[in-house]
Amino acid sequence: MPGNVWKVLVDEGQSVAPGDTLAIIESMKMEINITAHAAGVVRELRAGPGRNVKAGDVLVVLEDK
Repeated sequence: MPGNVWKVLVDEGQSVAPGDTLAIIESMKMEINITAHAAGVVRELRAGPGRNVKAGDVLVVLEDK
């Protein structure tokens, strides 16, 4: 979904579990939670607050634990 990254809730190196919220995007005055699809470790953040994103953009790169 296109929008603006409002908040990033994880840091590189942080462990996450399935369903953890990684970031929040604002689109059409709605907040959309971007969640982890699997357990892993955040290896790279590719978008920060204020960045415009579109459908299919990679925001967070996870590596399997």
